[in-house]
Amino acid sequence: MYEGASTADRIGDWGLSSAGPNAAAFRNLTALRKRSRDFERNNPTAKGGIDSFVANLVGTDISPSWNLDNQDQKDELQQLWDDSQLEADFYGISDFYGTQEIACRSVVRDGEVLGRFHDVDPDFGLIVPLQVQLLESDHLDAGYNDISPEGNEIRFGIEWRKGRRYKYWLYADHPGETFLTSSDLSRIAVDASDIAHVFRPLRAGQARGVSWLAPIIVKLHEIDVYDDAEVVRKKASALWGGFIYSDNPITDRTMGGKPLSRENGVQSMRLEPGTFPVLRNGQKVAFTETADVGNNYLDFMKLQFRIIARGLGITYEQLTGDLAGVTYTSLRAGLIEFRRLCETIIARTLVFQYCRPYINRWIKTAVLNGATKTISVSHYLKNPRLFHRVDWHLDGWDFTDPVKDRVAELMDIRNGIETRGQKIAKRGGNIDRVDRQNQAEQKKAAERGLIYDCYPSQTTQSGTLQKVEEQIVIDSAKTQ
Repeated sequence: MYEGASTADRIGDWGLSSAGPNAAAFRNLTALRKRSRDFERNNPTAKGGIDSFVANLVGTDISPSWNLDNQDQKDELQQLWDDSQLEADFYGISDFYGTQEIACRSVVRDGEVLGRFHDVDPDFGLIVPLQVQLLESDHLDAGYNDISPEGNEIRFGIEWRKGRRYKYWLYADHPGETFLTSSDLSRIAVDASDIAHVFRPLRAGQARGVSWLAPIIVKLHEIDVYDDAEVVRKKASALWGGFIYSDNPITDRTMGGKPLSRENGVQSMRLEPGTFPVLRNGQKVAFTETADVGNNYLDFMKLQFRIIARGLGITYEQLTGDLAGVTYTSLRAGLIEFRRLCETIIARTLVFQYCRPYINRWIKTAVLNGATKTISVSHYLKNPRLFHRVDWHLDGWDFTDPVKDRVAELMDIRNGIETRGQKIAKRGGNIDRVDRQNQAEQKKAAERGLIYDCYPSQTTQSGTLQKVEEQIVIDSAKTQ
C-alpha cells in the first residue's frame, strides 16, 4: 500500500479530486485571470517575473529562415518576409515580432491568447494581404456551453466537431471595455483555421489555458500583505518621537510655558530643528525605540521568494534582481535549466501554436496574390509543404562568461559537433546573411589595403601575417 494514497487523519481526503483537465479549470479561469492581471499592475515581484519570462522567451524576436535548396526562392521569401512582417499587426502598432511579445505576455499572465487571421483586401496596399489580430481570452467565454446551429457541441466557447476544434464563438467586443459607447456582446463564429489559440497545455485534452501565476497567487498575496504590514508598522512607529511623562499631574502649560496642542484628546507638541524645550519640575522624556523587523526577516522573505520563483519557473535572481552571493557556477547552473525550459516553451507553444500557422498562411497568401516571382501558384500547389519548411531562431541569450563560452563554441565547430550555421542560428542570426556580410566586408577591406587579424586567410591565430599576405605587404611597400 502507498502511504500517499492513505485517507488516515494525517492527510484525510486531501487532493482526491478526480476532476478532468477542463472541469478542474472551468469555474476558475476568470478569477485566476483577473487576479493575475491585478498582480501585474500592482505587485512588483509578479510583474518582474512576467517581464523576465517575456524577455527570455521572445527577446527582440523569434525569426524564421527557410529550409530550401533553391537559393533564389530562399532569398526572395526571406526578403519578402522581412518587408511584410512590418505590416502584420492588425492594430498597426507593432510588427509581427511585437505581436509575439504581446502574445507571450498574455500567455504567461492570462494563460492563453487568441490570434485571429484576417485576409485583407488587396486594394489596401499591403505587401502580403494578411494580418493577425490578437484578442484577449475574455473574448472566448469559458461559460458558454450550448449546441450550435449545425448540431455540434459548444464547450468553453469552442465548437467541436468529431472531437476537433471547428469554430470559436467570440464576443465581437471585449466584455470588459465598459467605456465603449456601443458595446457589442453578440457572439460571432470564427472558423478554427482562422484562429491561433496559444496556451501551454499541462494535461492531455486540455481545451483552455490557465494563468502561469495560478500556483503562486495565494502565496504572493500573503507575502504582499505581510510585507505591507511591516512597512505600515515601521511607518506608524516612526511617527512617535517620544513621550513626556511625570509622576505629578500634568497641566497644559509645559515645555517652556508653551501650550500643548490636543489631538484626539491627547496632549502633544511638535519639535523643530534647534528647539530647546524647557521641562517643568518632575517631567521626563522617553524616546521611542522602534522595534526592528527581526534578524530572521530577510531569510524568511528570501525563502518565500525562492518558493515563488520555483512555482513560476524562473530563478530567484530573475524574480528579485538580488545577485548578492551569486557565483559563476551557481548562476550558470540555474540559467541552464531555465533556458532549457524556455526552449521547450518556445518550440511547443509560441512557435507551434502561433508562428507556424501564421507563416504557413502567409506563404500561401503571398503566392496566391502574386507577391513571389520565383514561386508560381502551380509550383506551390504541387507541393505546399516544401515551402512550409521553416526553422525558427530565438533571440540569442547573452553568455554568462563570454570568453569561456566562446572558446567552447569554437571547440564544437572545430570538432564537427555543430556547424557555423547552427551556432549562428542559436544566436538569432542567419548564416546566409552573415556570410554575405563577411564577404562584402573582406572585399572592401582588401580594396582599401586593410588587414585585420579576424580573417584566417590574412593572419594566423596569434595575429601574425600569413606568408602570402606578408609578401603582398612587402611588395606593396617596394612600389611606394
